[in-house]
Amino acid sequence: MTTTQSVPADSEIAAILEQRIDQEKQSVGIVVGVIDESGDSPTEMLCQRIIAYGHRDQTNSCPVDGSTLFEIGSITKVFTTLMLATLVEQGTLKLGDRISMLLPDAVKAPTRKGQDISLLNLATHTSGLPRLPDNFTPADMSNPYVDYSVEQLYAFLSSYPLPRDIGSQYEYSNLGAGLLGHLLSLRTGMDYETLAKTQITQPLQMHDTSIQLTAEQHTRFATGHNRLNQPVPYWNFPTLAGAGALRSTANDLLKFLAVNLQLVSSPLNLIFQTTHTVQTQTETPGLAIALGWHLLNHHETEIVFHDGGTGGFRSFLGFVKQKRLGVVVLSNSENDVNDIGLHLLESRYPLAKHHPPKQRQAIQVDPNLFDAYVGRYEIAPDFILTITKEHDRLYAQATGQSQVELFAETETQFFITVVDAQITFFQDPQGHVKHLILHQAGQEITALKLN
Repeated sequence: MTTTQSVPADSEIAAILEQRIDQEKQSVGIVVGVIDESGDSPTEMLCQRIIAYGHRDQTNSCPVDGSTLFEIGSITKVFTTLMLATLVEQGTLKLGDRISMLLPDAVKAPTRKGQDISLLNLATHTSGLPRLPDNFTPADMSNPYVDYSVEQLYAFLSSYPLPRDIGSQYEYSNLGAGLLGHLLSLRTGMDYETLAKTQITQPLQMHDTSIQLTAEQHTRFATGHNRLNQPVPYWNFPTLAGAGALRSTANDLLKFLAVNLQLVSSPLNLIFQTTHTVQTQTETPGLAIALGWHLLNHHETEIVFHDGGTGGFRSFLGFVKQKRLGVVVLSNSENDVNDIGLHLLESRYPLAKHHPPKQRQAIQVDPNLFDAYVGRYEIAPDFILTITKEHDRLYAQATGQSQVELFAETETQFFITVVDAQITFFQDPQGHVKHLILHQAGQEITALKLN
């Protein structure tokens, strides 16, 4: 059976990666894996290839390839929901089980109108829980999840009032997915990584998909970079592992795609298929949620996918069942690669055009100037930018996001290094700051200072 999908040739994909890295400066190294059907006999059903460009770090000493390890961020969530599906298949759990049944007795699970959050609600982002808990206050912004404890998680759950009915609305939640992974560990008595290996990675021989790396694997682990291609630390998720803790390679993720597409025979084939069924629609036209996976319907094509991102990595994993075609894209930069994955699965999705970020130079300014800038600025009614001064340094924190340091270009213009964004403060003749402008992604957003 020969596929009718016209996948770009290796040379075309390599040209995309070369432009993204060399001209647009959007990454240091990118690996693409493609899997589909080819050949006319059952023994030639499976065709997979790796196209890679760039390096593991800025030294240019080690090129990236199919065995290079990357943080895969939120693609971890697909493994979390798949582990749930396997435990349901084994009779250990049910999708409708209430989270209160699995939490310790001392923890009060949030409820609303007498209804409890179920495991299915966590798996489909319909629990009513926020993206992150309000007691998520990292001490180290370069590794924000590392110090969030189980005790903090339990304290948040016991005190959080759900803002809407359970199951009534999709809201993407790292907290919900991390909690799901934690509950699966409680139920099975295994830590998240051991459970993932037992249920998924060992049966599929995905030996490079894990959290803790061996000494040999560390030699193949790419360095992460921020949007300006500056090296940044790896992320760790001791409590919310189910939200984003896994590391993997393109070679391993092609094995994962092969089972999802039923291009290989595996005892997990049927369980994988159960995770593809639509569970609820989102408020975004053409976007639905299955068990962990998102389903995108445009251009007469249904793409099943999930993307991921940490402080220094971006990833995309997706497939089209009708075409029996799958793609993985792994990058060791914070800049987005979703457009590459979508374009390779369906050519009518365009590739994004990027301009290299401007290299900015920080200057020393009088820290006393920062006092006038401190305050809360309203970007939108439910989106506040809080400016603080700590130890003569200036910081910004948006609602639901991590705190970041601001670096001065002038006395009133500041930039952020973790994203390509800048802030300009405006003072009246008396020296009072009444508003700021946030410059990001080609937009200039005015935010008034709140009294």
